[in-house]
Amino acid sequence: MTTRTSLRYEYRELVLFSMLALCWGSSFVAIEVGLEYVPPLLFAGLRYALAGGIVLGYAAVATDRIRPSGSSEWLVIGVAGVFVFALYHGLLYLGELYVSGAIAATIVSTAPILTVAFAGVLLPNERLNLLGVVGFVLGLVGVVLVVQPSSAALGGNTVFGAMLVFASAVAFALGSVLVRPIESNLPLETLQAWSMLLGSGVLLGWAFLRGESVAAIQLTPTALASYLYLTLVSGVFAFLLYFELLDRSGAIQVNLVGYAEPAVAICVSWLVLGSVVDSLTVVGLLTILAGFVVIKREAFRALLRSRFEDRSTPVITLDRRSDARTDGGTDRPTARTDGGAD
Repeated sequence: MTTRTSLRYEYRELVLFSMLALCWGSSFVAIEVGLEYVPPLLFAGLRYALAGGIVLGYAAVATDRIRPSGSSEWLVIGVAGVFVFALYHGLLYLGELYVSGAIAATIVSTAPILTVAFAGVLLPNERLNLLGVVGFVLGLVGVVLVVQPSSAALGGNTVFGAMLVFASAVAFALGSVLVRPIESNLPLETLQAWSMLLGSGVLLGWAFLRGESVAAIQLTPTALASYLYLTLVSGVFAFLLYFELLDRSGAIQVNLVGYAEPAVAICVSWLVLGSVVDSLTVVGLLTILAGFVVIKREAFRALLRSRFEDRSTPVITLDRRSDARTDGGTDRPTARTDGGAD
């Protein structure tokens, strides 16, 4: 492959990466806007009911199997549907009743670090070493810098909302680890679709138990625009980009989208809502990113070596299922998920 062709290939990767970061980063702000008109759990449940149906239709065209078979495949769908879709999104939407989308996106960016921590505890072959512990602590310090708790604010709504969002990141990370030991050959697209549909059902049941009512929905143009954007753009279209990037670039590079999302959310929040975050929030985001880099240092070294030593092979060959994504993504990883030490 010539240098010009290689550069063109990498330029396309950059465009796809930027589009995915924009789709998923802006989703946090779209959630914040939509929550003015729709109860949180109903909002999340209705979003993934439609998105799951569309992705299942895509899976019928793009894969050779759209029906799970056997207890292990239903188990991985159950874990992903409950943890990665229902608990993650339910707690995230509830948290965004109290904190901005930009703050929520920054806190959620700890999910890769939390995934590594849970893997170190639950999976015997992925114990954290000293630098891994340092990376985890940096992630927690970053969250504290973002939330900026004080003695006066500890009982306030902002800290409560931040705790809910952090709990959503914990749910996502735990689900990402729990699916790993489960044997399954279900295509990624099919797994995404069924997990979305199951998660939607759990969210709608949770909404009923919480007393949320369809009658409380204010069907305004803004509410409809937020729902359609989250479902079709941040949901269906973004997942098509995600699948494409996994094939082109591999899991490590796609993982970095999670650290572009808060920057996108901050910019979109400023443009759309006029909201501005303070400097400590930015420092907190950079601290979380530093923790991720410390944990994934070996993978980054391998990635850089591959890029500089052989420009003729721009695609890093990693398992297509070795990544997990926040804001709706999950997979059936066979090697690594979302930020763990290889």
